Amino acid sequence: MKKKINILVVDDSAETREVIKRNLAGAGYQVMTAANVAEAIEILKQNTLELVITDFKMPSANGLELVRYVREKLKHTIVMMITGYASVQGAVNAVKGGAEEYLAKPFTENELLEAVKRSLRKLEKSNKTAITKDSAFAQYGLIGKSKPMRKIFDMIEKTAASFGTVLISGESGTGKELVARAIHYKSPRAVAPFVPINCGAIPENLFEGELFGYMKGSFTGANESRAGFLQTAEGGSVLLDEVSEMSMALQVKFLRVLQENELYMLGGRKPLKLDLRIMAASNKNLGTLASKGAFREDLYYRLNVISIEVPPLRERGDDILLLTAYFADKFSRKLGRPRPEFSAPVLEAFKNYYWPGNVRELENVIQRILVLNENETIELLDIPEFLHLNSARSLVPDRTLAQIEAEHILRTMAVHGDNKTKVAQVLGIDRKTLREKLKTISNTE
Repeated sequence: MKKKINILVVDDSAETREVIKRNLAGAGYQVMTAANVAEAIEILKQNTLELVITDFKMPSANGLELVRYVREKLKHTIVMMITGYASVQGAVNAVKGGAEEYLAKPFTENELLEAVKRSLRKLEKSNKTAITKDSAFAQYGLIGKSKPMRKIFDMIEKTAASFGTVLISGESGTGKELVARAIHYKSPRAVAPFVPINCGAIPENLFEGELFGYMKGSFTGANESRAGFLQTAEGGSVLLDEVSEMSMALQVKFLRVLQENELYMLGGRKPLKLDLRIMAASNKNLGTLASKGAFREDLYYRLNVISIEVPPLRERGDDILLLTAYFADKFSRKLGRPRPEFSAPVLEAFKNYYWPGNVRELENVIQRILVLNENETIELLDIPEFLHLNSARSLVPDRTLAQIEAEHILRTMAVHGDNKTKVAQVLGIDRKTLREKLKTISNTE
């Protein structure tokens, strides 16, 4: 489905307007017309147009005034000037005012269409540049310009210059590891390793050896000595991701690392000195866990010297649109095709959605949309059904239990990038049951 380009033709001559409209419509463009600047401005206020073709000399207000209006008010609209009073100075004034093309009357149909194509190519280039400028807000791999994210960037700058341990909290998918990486690579330790450790992904019986390392012969199968994660990060930084999953026994041993800056390898008798910055991340409230005895209180206070709360996506306003453009650009390049536009209703749906999986979910959703659609404009029919629904609808009891279950399953699939093993684990069912439910959902759509 090719996107229709909308063009406004402004000329006080009805005959000229009709000729240009006929030529452009024949080339597949959607054309509107206006007889003067005031009429043109009213049309621009009520419609989204890619190109304005305006005469230079008209009664009351000339074309340069319209050029200035578009340049000041409409970022994604471009202007082409036409005139029967062609002169070098006229062309200079038009370009200075913001017109991208200057076409002298009389002109042929071919000259008109070529000028329109050049203008639209410049518009496309301008839009891509706008994305690049927005990406200037992409610091340390984090993208955003909302007030909450500006606070995060400020915290990163201040924290990187300090030496205390850091506790980074926030919901899943908000970018906690990116914050930790940013602190490391902004700090004097940037030349040394940054080592992320997922505390929830390593089996408990192996975790101590993986974290502290082990000596040859310390257990069955230890055929050689091996350094642990902490030693490999010497001089750099370590991130304990999902730190709440660390066992109580290991918490006691890790507390010594923080207190003494040293560790004992498994099977070792001599302590090894460490020079590390320790950071921890959790999507659970460690303070609450500590108060309930589910996490060591002394370790919590040791970790929580500097606290950074990463905001959920739903609290970041227009960052949702910025991230949508960023991920669309990213996956379009991977797929080897132009980046599609997103219709206003789609962007509104994105802004209204709750995003329980945060930035990670948005990234997965954009990738899914682009893989399944090659349209130049993404419409509501092209996005997952659960995104059509305003977040408030989930509170309205007008759906069956099966519909609510189906929506929850699809959302969870989107959050975890269609990883059925992970989705089944999160939902508390086995893969076979998940496959059967997905089949049922597919048959009822």
